[in-house]
Formats: sequence, C-alpha cells, structure tokens
Amino acid sequence: MAESETKAAEEDLTKLRLFNSMTKEKELFRPRVEGKVGMYVCGVTPYDYSHIGHARAYVAFEVLFRYLKFLGYEVEYVRNFTDIDDKIINRANEAGETVESLSGRFINEFLLDMAELQCLSPTHEPRVTEHIEHIIELITKIMENGKAYEMEGDVYFSVDSYPEYLRLSGRKLDHNLPGARVAFDTRKRNPADFALWKSAKEGERFWDSPWGRGRPGWHIECSAMSAHFLGHVFDIHGGGKDLIFPHHENELAQSRAAYPESEINCWMHNGFVNKDGQKMAKAEKNFFTIRDILAQYHPMALRFFLMRTHYRSDVNHSDKALKIASDRVYYIYQTLYDCEEVLSIYREEGISVPVPDGDKKSVDDHHSDFLKHMSDDLKTTDVLDGFMNLLKSINSNLNDLKKLQEKLERQNKKQQQNKKQQQLKKRPEHHVQALIALGSELKNKLSILGLMPQSSLSEALKQLKGKALKRAKLSEDQLQEKIEHRNDARKNKQFDVSDKIRKDLAALGIALMDESTGTVWRPCEPELVTIAEDAAETSTSSQ
Repeated sequence: MAESETKAAEEDLTKLRLFNSMTKEKELFRPRVEGKVGMYVCGVTPYDYSHIGHARAYVAFEVLFRYLKFLGYEVEYVRNFTDIDDKIINRANEAGETVESLSGRFINEFLLDMAELQCLSPTHEPRVTEHIEHIIELITKIMENGKAYEMEGDVYFSVDSYPEYLRLSGRKLDHNLPGARVAFDTRKRNPADFALWKSAKEGERFWDSPWGRGRPGWHIECSAMSAHFLGHVFDIHGGGKDLIFPHHENELAQSRAAYPESEINCWMHNGFVNKDGQKMAKAEKNFFTIRDILAQYHPMALRFFLMRTHYRSDVNHSDKALKIASDRVYYIYQTLYDCEEVLSIYREEGISVPVPDGDKKSVDDHHSDFLKHMSDDLKTTDVLDGFMNLLKSINSNLNDLKKLQEKLERQNKKQQQNKKQQQLKKRPEHHVQALIALGSELKNKLSILGLMPQSSLSEALKQLKGKALKRAKLSEDQLQEKIEHRNDARKNKQFDVSDKIRKDLAALGIALMDESTGTVWRPCEPELVTIAEDAAETSTSSQ
C-alpha cells in the first residue's frame, strides 16, 4: 500500500463516532470549532466517600478525554462539584460540622481517589458555591423570558412553557413524577415544575438574591457553570444514565429557556454498576466505596475492570471479575517487565536490523485495530482483548530468544569467550528488534488508556502481589512457610501433601510455579488455574 493510501486509511480510522443519547444513534463527531472540544461532565455531591459507580463514570469520561487528546484535539474538560445540597446540609448537621468543612473534606477525598485511578485532572473543577452570581443571572434571564415563576421566595421552572420538555429522555409528560431529591410542593402550577431557587430554611447557608435569601436548586447549577466555561453551544455533555431524567432533561430545558441558541452536539451517558441485579447507589445502601475496593485490589485492576465493559453497558460487580482483571493486569506488567529485562542486556548493542515482517504486521494490525475500536464509540472491551495478541507475540519472542541463547551457549561452550560473544550478538538481533517494537506498541496504547503504572513495573508487580496476599489473608512469611513445607513434602515423596498445599493456595489466588531456581509464586484468579493445577498434580504425582 502506498504511503498516501496508508495515511488516508489511518485518517479514516481516527474519525470518531459517538453514541448521542439525544438521537439514540452513533454519529460522526464534529466539534463546533475545528481542533477544539468543549466537554462538561456532571460531578459528585461531596457528602461521603465516592463509590465504585462514581469511578465508573469518571474513568469512562477520562478515557474519552485521553483519546480526544491523542487524536490531537485541544480539550477543555469541565467537571463540577455540587458543594451545596440537601444531602450535604443534612450530613453536616448530623456530624456537627459546617457545610463548607464537610464538602471540602470529601472533595479532597474524591480527588485522592481519582489520582489513585490515574484519572487526568479536568481543565476546570468548579464548585457551585463559587458560581452563585452566574446562577442568579441565569434564573433572572429565564424569568424575563416568562419560563419561570416565583412563590414565597422559591423560583420554579414552568415545564408547560417549554414545549420540547422531555425531548432528551423521551418520557411522556403524563408519566412524569416530581424530582427524586425533594418532596412534592403543592404550590407548584404543574407537579413536574422544578426548583431553580430555594428559599433558605432556618440555620441553612444562604445567598442574597432578587427573590430573597436562599440557594440554588439542583439542576440550574450545571447550566450556569457549563455556559460560563464553555458557552451556550458546546460539544459533549456527559454523566451517568440515571442523570438523563430529571437532571439533564431539566438542564436542557432551562438552558434553552434562557438562551434559545443553547445547544449540545452530543449527549453521552455511561451505564450503572450493579450488585445482585440492582443499581449500586448510596441511597440503596448496597454500594462499595472506591476505598473499599482499593483496599483489596490494585488501582489499575479496578480501572481495567471498569474498562472491561463498554461504557454504555452496565457493569456487574463481583470479586471474581475483579480478580480476573487483577490477573490480566499482572500478566501485562510481568510480560512488559520480562521484555525490559531482556532488552536491557542489548541496550548498548546498536542493533540496526529491521523488525521481522510477522512482528511488524502484528504491531501495525494492533495499531489499526486500536484506532478502529476506540473510534467506534470507545470500544475498550475489544481494545483490551486485542492486547492478548501483542502479549503472546512478546512472550513467543522471549521464549525463542531464551532457547536460542541456550543453544548458542551449548555450541560455544568450548570456544573462546570473545567468539562466543560475537556469535550471540549476531543471532538474536531479529528477536530483539521484535521485542522493542512490540513492547513500545503495548506501552504506548496502555498509556493512552491510563493503564501504565505510575510506579516502575517492578514496584507495580510487588504491589499486585501484596494485594493478592491481603485477599488470601497471608503474610509473606506465612506463604514462604507453606512453600517450604511443600518442598519438604516433595523431597519426601509425600505428593498428596504437596499437591494439597498447592491446590489450597491456588484456591486463595496464589499460584506456585516450580522453576530451576526454585519455587516462585504469582497472583492468580482461582478458576483460571483449575485446569493447570490438575495438570500439575498429575505431573507431580508421576515423579
């Protein structure tokens, strides 16, 4: 294929298509301003530690943020904090602290969680309390346009004044219910009308406004902050699919009511995290915090687990799925570590031979598949599956190189050392070049997805093993005692004892491997090693 054709084919693969919740179709992404993207994602209400559902949303949109940057876009990414809300007020009262103290504390905890998950910081992270002026201005504009009304210090949006209401969610107005966050107010003209401004109750934090002392309603905040940072027309608005109604529906209505030209090119929504078939949520008290998960699993295992399901689909939380994700991450890092260790031997060699055709094709195919899947509405599931071919190619080259070196060492055992070195330099060159190309491709794509560890590979492997020991409720010393007990049993030909130790450890997620240098271990997902363990028992018993 000619260079111009190759370039054209790659450009076609980078044409991003995203599912638009408004049109219910995948559409070619065309930013409002060429080369620039404005993206707003609804943030957390910081009254407690963030749960895995929050991680689901913010990893999903952070992956989009990363991929847009990879495609060359200048991205202005806004993610807010709802730092004044009924839930925050109630929790602060229960805890005997101020709203500012409670919300500030949990904002900091949220940011620590995001850093653990290697989520890049948004361009802007506004807090509602910093934008009261903009919120009041927007409400005033809505009222001037006859789309809202004031009653005893409260201001409500009139859904009857906006004919396109429910266009995003597709709900029927006669099926509409009052917002879930507040009790039904009988003063409203229509039960579906929602609060833009709420009069202050005794002891609550308030701000002065044209309608008296009070604070913003839930929905108005995002319309005001997105318009402040991105304008009335921008490219992407995201959040969990539970926000389609009422939050995003109301955002759209009030923004259009104030400024009819308001438009969002693409509405995007991620799926839930489910536990036992039910959406995981604080209100249902069936959630796990991010901290709960990270106490048992490496942050990249959680990130991998969340990306293993397409962002629009619901994720089913289970220990088994997290263990499988952890096992995959360990395999990836171990393979890269082995690759780097081998390449460090040849770092000064100055090898100039080309990458073997088969391995070059593997790299080129992987690059093309990565672009194809990511540009097709961020199919991270297929991308992660595609890593397996690269990993197999790397391990194949590592094994072949090891065999070649062993063979050459045997052949040259009686020759002079300098001749031996000359022959070793000549023969493995193609494998070395293949490993350089394959390893670089894997690390590059892992980096785009935020899956390369912040620490060294050796440190990440150590951390993964530490988490595995914690899940198994074993210390390093306790595990070593079991390994030594097994070794003694094997020496004494007590194979039933040694097999049981190995099988028991496998059930705890610890896989033992007997090598020429001794017995080593690695984390594993128990069900993945059942067949291997059975085979090992047969082999051991026949010794």
